[in-house]
Amino acid sequence: MHIQTLIHAGWVMPMAPHNVVLSCHSILIDGGKIIGLVPTQETAGITAQETFDLSQHIVLPGLVNAHTHAPMNLLRGMGADLALMDWLQTKIWPAEGKLMSPAFCHEGSRLAGEEMIRSGITCASDHYFFSDSVAQGLTEAGMKCSVSGILIGFPSAMAKTDAEYLKAAEALFERFDGDRKVRVTVGPHAPYTVNDETLVKAREMAERHHAKIHMHVDETRTEIEDSLKQFGMRPIERLQRLGLINENFIAVHCVHPDAGERALLAKAGASVVHCPCSNLKLASGFAPIAEMMQQGINIAMGTDGVASNDKLDLLGETRLAAMLGKAVAGKTTVMKVKDLLFSATLGGAKAIGWDDRIGSIEKGKDADLIAVDLGGFDTQPVYDAESQLLYSAGREDITHVWVDGALVVRKQQSVELRHLSEKNLQKTAQTWQNRI
Repeated sequence: MHIQTLIHAGWVMPMAPHNVVLSCHSILIDGGKIIGLVPTQETAGITAQETFDLSQHIVLPGLVNAHTHAPMNLLRGMGADLALMDWLQTKIWPAEGKLMSPAFCHEGSRLAGEEMIRSGITCASDHYFFSDSVAQGLTEAGMKCSVSGILIGFPSAMAKTDAEYLKAAEALFERFDGDRKVRVTVGPHAPYTVNDETLVKAREMAERHHAKIHMHVDETRTEIEDSLKQFGMRPIERLQRLGLINENFIAVHCVHPDAGERALLAKAGASVVHCPCSNLKLASGFAPIAEMMQQGINIAMGTDGVASNDKLDLLGETRLAAMLGKAVAGKTTVMKVKDLLFSATLGGAKAIGWDDRIGSIEKGKDADLIAVDLGGFDTQPVYDAESQLLYSAGREDITHVWVDGALVVRKQQSVELRHLSEKNLQKTAQTWQNRI
C-alpha cells in the first residue's frame, strides 16, 4: 500500500473511544483523510510520500478553540485591571468604534490565525463583526473556522439596526454554503444586548439553516441581577422560554449558572464553552465546570479574545481549567486529564457541530492532527503521557500541525512561504495601534 502520509508516534490519543491512549501506533493518511490507526509493527508493507518518526511524541487531534474574537489580536493588552463592563465601555468599544472595518477584521484574524495554528489550534469558532473577513484571515493562516452572524443591539460600522444585523447574518449562510473550511453560527452577543424579538428571529434563523447559536451568557453576577430586575428571571431561563436552549445552543463563559439553569442546559443537550483565563482576568468568577461535567453537559474550551486573555494558547487554557476546576470543586478526583483533553478537541468539535469531521482520530475523518514532543528535559520522564501533555508540555512543545493531511507547521515555523514574517507581523500590528 502506498499512501500520502505515515506518522509513527510514541503515543496516540484518539479521543474516540474516550479514555484511551495507544502506545507505539501509526496513523495512515491519504487524500487528506485518516484511513487507519494501527500498531506500528503492522506497517511494514506500507510506503508513503512522507513518513514521520515521532517516537518521543504524543499525537492527538488538532485543538478546537470553541470561542474567540480573532480580530481583537490588534487590541491585545488593552485595558488591563478593569472590570468587565468598565473594560468594554471605556476601552474596547471606543477602540472598536475607531478601528472597525473589514480590513481590521481581516488583518487581526490573520495574526490570530498565525498564533493559533502554531499553538496547535486547527479550528476556531469566532464571534465578531465582519465575519466574512474573519474567515478570510483565519483560513489564510491554514485553519478551519466557524464564524458568527453577529447580532447586537447597538449600531456599529457593520450595521445600524437589528434588521441590518439579521440581513448580514443571513448573507453569511449564503456566502459560505458548502464551504469545507468555514461554517456559520448565529451569534447574538449576550442576553443583555439583544431584545426578545431579535432573539426569536435568531432562533428561527438557526432552525432554518440547521445552525448553532453561539452566545455569551451568565458571564457576570451583574448580568444576572439585571436580568432578574428587567425580566423577572435569570438569563438562561429567559432564553429557554424564547426557545433558544436546545442541543444547538453554545453557552459561552457560563460562570454563574444556578442549579436550575444547569439542569436546563443538561436536559437540552446544550454545550458550554469554558474560558478560564478571561474569567480570571476580568474577575468574572469561577465557573462550576466540574458540576456541569458530572451533569453530562458537553464542555468545550475557549480562549476568548486576546484583549481579555492575552494569549491564544488552548493547551495552556486547558491546563489552567483542570487545576482551577479541582480547586473550585475541592476535589482532586474531578476534572480528569482525559476529560479536559477531550473538551479541547472532540468536545469543541461537538459544540460547534463539526464532530462528524474533526476532533478525533478516526477512519474517514479529516487529518487535522498535532504532535507534541515529550522528549525534552521539561517533560521527562514520561510515566503517564496524557498527564505529561496536559501538565508539563506547553505550546512551545508542539512540533507538527497537519490540516487535511497537509503539514502546515513544523517546529513552530509555518511551512508555507505565504505565512507572515515576524517583521511584517510587527508592522501590521503597529499600523493599527497607531490609529487609536
